[in-house]
Amino acid sequence: MSITIEKFVAEDRDDWLALWEAYLVFYKASLPAEVGHQTWQRMIDPTGDIEGFKAVGGGKMVGMVTYLYHGTTWSAGARCYLHDLYTLPETRGQGVGRSLINAVYDAAREAGAEQVYWLTQEFNYHGRILYDKVADRTPFIKYAHSL
Repeated sequence: MSITIEKFVAEDRDDWLALWEAYLVFYKASLPAEVGHQTWQRMIDPTGDIEGFKAVGGGKMVGMVTYLYHGTTWSAGARCYLHDLYTLPETRGQGVGRSLINAVYDAAREAGAEQVYWLTQEFNYHGRILYDKVADRTPFIKYAHSL
């Protein structure tokens, strides 16, 4: 399958939302619908803080990635956090995820970021096979406290 990577446009909302919902199911997450709507608005707004790409293959959206930039106390340059990555199950192993990650690498390089990083859940074995090929696994463990 031939894959193209493109920025989102307003007309992509419904296709993105379908992938977003499948992504939440994959991660066994449940969020209010408003979170998805706000995420879309923040991504599609040229002044928003979230950016993203879609993967198109066979005439339909087959994957998506979102990312954002932030400062850090550990360097002078910005970091790029690859926040969400999802591909349709039937397209996995065909280069969709790798193409989306590479698009984020290119965008981050162009923006002057010095690093792209992301988190995944331990049970995401198929994703981790790809991630081990395109990035270095770090020894960090995530802690969180909900407010």
